[in-house]
Amino acid sequence: MTSDTPSPPGPSAHGGSADDSSARASGPRRPGLAAALAAGTVVLDGGMSNQLESAGHDLSDELWSARLLAERPEAVTEAHLAYFEAGADVAITSSYQATFEGFAKRGIGPGEAARLLALSVELAREAARRARDGGVRRPLWVAASVGPYGAMLADGSEYRGRYGLTVDELERFHRPRLEVLAAAGPDVLALETVPDAEEAEALLRAVRGLGVPAWLSYSVAGGRTRAGQPLEEAFALAAEADEVIAVGVNCCAPEDVEDAVTTAARVTGKPVVVYPNSGEAWDAEARAWNGRSTFAPEQVLAWRDSGARLIGGCCRVGPDAVASIARTLTVA
Repeated sequence: MTSDTPSPPGPSAHGGSADDSSARASGPRRPGLAAALAAGTVVLDGGMSNQLESAGHDLSDELWSARLLAERPEAVTEAHLAYFEAGADVAITSSYQATFEGFAKRGIGPGEAARLLALSVELAREAARRARDGGVRRPLWVAASVGPYGAMLADGSEYRGRYGLTVDELERFHRPRLEVLAAAGPDVLALETVPDAEEAEALLRAVRGLGVPAWLSYSVAGGRTRAGQPLEEAFALAAEADEVIAVGVNCCAPEDVEDAVTTAARVTGKPVVVYPNSGEAWDAEARAWNGRSTFAPEQVLAWRDSGARLIGGCCRVGPDAVASIARTLTVA
């Protein structure tokens, strides 16, 4: 994969409707994210949850950071702003665990759930506006997070997949919130932490016709998805999907990234997105992180050289690490 990989067709990828709204929100007119990836490397943000927790917010809840969309939206904006100020070019919204079904468990009806999903995009846009007001002049983008079905279950199954649902059932689960998020005008839909190639197939079906580009990012262990499928097969699903502007991995160990980047670039010919965890492991029963960090910002150079064009961090990777990533990529 080279940096001159062509952008897929579609209005959002070439400065159409989604970019119109982001240009107003994020500063002067600038190229779409697909064009930026074709031209070079773009810096992603880090973990939303650890930034909120470091600010004193309790996320021990099935809705995780999505709970703050209803209760403390200003805290979400401030978390996004911290990453923009640290050097991130892309903010991933707090909608990872936000679903109609998950909100319904809390007594939140469909109308209010749709409002909160759309709000997740607007809060990231507001952070971009504030970053501009504070002197940030580089292009800024918003990625609407779409977590896997298992994230809604909040029982650790997002790291296993194999929920016992068909591809059609998973597509029906994902499509309604994708429609709401797409209508809110993000630059890209982040189909992230996908543990299973079958769920990836459902998501790829669900994004068709929405008019907003997407990236597809698996959670992996070694050379396989969390559900056990070879990465060659998993990435191949996105190779011919025009909506997909990048493929890759996230919420995995840093040690698993480089081989996955090489495989994704070889199989799809698309720009690669990578944002691993710190290296610590999540204990779903204890709802706590264990182990030590193995994330080193200088690793990003090897990832970039292997084909990664959209690089950041996931859980337990905060603004300081994102700032180091940005500096490392800029100096190199």
